[in-house]
Amino acid sequence: MMTMMRQQQYVLRTVEERAVRLIRLWFTDVNGQLKSFAITPAELETAFTEGMHFDGSSIDGFSRVQECDVLARPDASTFELLPFGPEAEHSARMFCDIENVEGTPFAGDPRYVLKRNLARARQLGFTFMVAPEMEFFYFAEGDPTKPLKPLDSGSYFDLTLADVASDLRRRTIGMLEAMSIPVEYSFHEDSPSQHEIDLRYTDALEMADTVMTFRLLVREIALERGVYATFMPKPLAGVQGSGMHTHMSLFHGDTNVFHDVETGGLSQPARQFIAGLLVHAREICAVTNQLVNSYKRLAPGSEAPPYVTWAHNNRSALIRVPVTKKDKPSSTRIEYRAPDPACNPYLAFSVILAAGLRGITEGYELPEETIANLFELTPTDRAKAGIVPLPVNLSEALDEMERSALVHDALGDHIFEWFLRNKRAEFAEYRAQVTPYELSRYLPSW
Repeated sequence: MMTMMRQQQYVLRTVEERAVRLIRLWFTDVNGQLKSFAITPAELETAFTEGMHFDGSSIDGFSRVQECDVLARPDASTFELLPFGPEAEHSARMFCDIENVEGTPFAGDPRYVLKRNLARARQLGFTFMVAPEMEFFYFAEGDPTKPLKPLDSGSYFDLTLADVASDLRRRTIGMLEAMSIPVEYSFHEDSPSQHEIDLRYTDALEMADTVMTFRLLVREIALERGVYATFMPKPLAGVQGSGMHTHMSLFHGDTNVFHDVETGGLSQPARQFIAGLLVHAREICAVTNQLVNSYKRLAPGSEAPPYVTWAHNNRSALIRVPVTKKDKPSSTRIEYRAPDPACNPYLAFSVILAAGLRGITEGYELPEETIANLFELTPTDRAKAGIVPLPVNLSEALDEMERSALVHDALGDHIFEWFLRNKRAEFAEYRAQVTPYELSRYLPSW
């Protein structure tokens, strides 16, 4: 409590000293869209002590009309000055926890869902650490009625110093660092005008907040230069889509639980965590890959992982175990390669953690790793090896999710039911569309 009060006092003092005129209160709907309203410094102390009322019925996945009012209570630990936009240097942001009017946590708040799952991990003695690789595209404009025009024709690690996209990436990194968000790597990705910025390890709640900030910042900086950035998983046919490969490990204090001191490899809890992810991968897929478009990226023939396997050095596997840096056991981690950057990070990290912890608490056995290139195996070969695919579309993923007690428990009744209902409606709308592919394929012949 004293720490929270000190943080709030720091925010109040900083707002006064830096002449901040607007404080933007950020929160996230169930779809993973960032929402916001602004308050003046005069309302800030009240926001801390009482929360700010707003109509939750207007937010996807929040309250029904008959129970519309909710409270946004800002988390002082997330306070940062905003270094971009028209109010730069005179505005700030804080993420909020959403509460019912009586002050209890609101079940439809994705941030609360992640907090609840992290509390379960702490009961077992664990802190959940994550580091996502954020991939995205730049295009000349974002009009969906016109062909998308990439800004460059580069590929992996191409050094393109003088183009607009490279300048945007440099400016983005500078703005991230100005907001106390450290970056580990950045480079040009495989597809034209596709880029990647890798965020440095931190705990899952801070990282979920960071992902939300990152997506907004990338788009804002692109708009400043008159271009369009998108985290859509598969905006272009015939090239690689954008993933959010997520590196993760469990810590106990300063000790990486995934590291085996005796062998230098994966510990038993790490192996059980991987096993949990493998067993429940199909069930959590609708959350880590929530769009109809997500499954275009996961289709066989791309570098995205469509099969439920693990390996040390096999990029066709769903779970990869990167090489641990010499004499640095804290770097022992696993990489879960299914998620894409359009997911709701609070919900995605929640179901990933729940699956991994189930493997530990139930003592799941880890199967043999997959050495072969999965893309070169025939369906018969994969069947003989017991290799199952991830869902091929959103509808199949929702069917798996609906049967999952694990996902229901991780998300809670409110979000679980809303997510299924609304994503099924989204898929039904998609099925009713007649696409350019169908017209070009069938109209001339039939």
